[in-house]
Amino acid sequence: MRPRAYLMPVLQMLLVLAVAAPGGFAAAADTLHSLPITERDGVGFVDARDLGVEGRGWPAADFAAPFDRLPAKAREKVRPDVWNLSRHSAGLGVRFVTDAPAIHAAWTLTSDSLAMPHMPATGVSGLDLYARDDAGHWRWVACATPNKAGVEQGGVVVDGLAPGKREWLLYLPLYNGVASLEVGVPTGATLERAPPALRGRDKPIVFYGTSITHGACASRPGTCHTALLHRRYGRPVVNLGFSGNGRMEPEVGELLAEIDAAAYVIDCCPNLDGPTTAARIRPLVELLRKARPDTPIVLVEDRRYADSWLRPGKKAHNDANHAALKLAYDDLVAAGVPGLHYLGGDDLLGADSEGTVDSSHPTDSGFVDHAKAFAKVLDPLFR
Repeated sequence: MRPRAYLMPVLQMLLVLAVAAPGGFAAAADTLHSLPITERDGVGFVDARDLGVEGRGWPAADFAAPFDRLPAKAREKVRPDVWNLSRHSAGLGVRFVTDAPAIHAAWTLTSDSLAMPHMPATGVSGLDLYARDDAGHWRWVACATPNKAGVEQGGVVVDGLAPGKREWLLYLPLYNGVASLEVGVPTGATLERAPPALRGRDKPIVFYGTSITHGACASRPGTCHTALLHRRYGRPVVNLGFSGNGRMEPEVGELLAEIDAAAYVIDCCPNLDGPTTAARIRPLVELLRKARPDTPIVLVEDRRYADSWLRPGKKAHNDANHAALKLAYDDLVAAGVPGLHYLGGDDLLGADSEGTVDSSHPTDSGFVDHAKAFAKVLDPLFR
């Protein structure tokens, strides 16, 4: 039986964060109210839902479970594989403000597969914690490593913190589902909701893609390119990457079109071949453009396999995908479809062949390469 819940008194205050980081924001907090607290062993835990879950494209009430990525109605629309993968918490996060000397977390996972052969448990099932420094930049602080699925796991994520009130960002697991999540601080410390995003930065960048978008194979949730870009631009990011199942399907496209996005990034080619790319890209773009006439759409080429320089079959696959997407893009532009942008695939993994674990899925350095390449197209839109 859970301990009885208490209310932690939180001073009503106005918190102004002046952020100098690229894509940062200066925002004032709403008037803050007391949050429901559960006390355990000298630590006050707050349900992440009360702090506010970020990275979802629909209102909280639309979801079957609090840390899903597609709304409940999608279960009847999309293929079972897409629905099951949408229950992974990739891209979701929680921001909060505290003056605590230590931060705790307690979370339960939906799968006992804590890791994969080519991706560590910290990325698959862990939590990743960042804080803003005095200059306003997001900087990594700690990673909470999972140890036992299906059982509440919690403890100190980080302690020995320097005094001061600061804003924190906690990313959720990339390749596991989360049934519950609490953030905790020692009794007597304050724990508050973070200020909302600055007006004008509240629309999300929506990524639709494959296992790479999903986050494979980042060592931590904060090191995949969607998270890197989230911090770069200081605006929400919705991660709709579905491992092996990013296939430009109209059922998913209809869901994307419901989101009032700052931009759509379509990065599905790694799960398609040339003919399928050619057949599916135009209907998807036309669906999105009809629903959202002015929202930028970024079409992303297939990343090149890191070993394709020595394996002709892989090179031919990449070449066919690239040609199909570029032809479709050129035809759409020629037809007068506005707001289209294009990102080539040759630079997504860098030039040294060191950016993947298996010639396909990026390491952390490969994701840095990805983020740099994406920024060339996204910076003019958001900087």
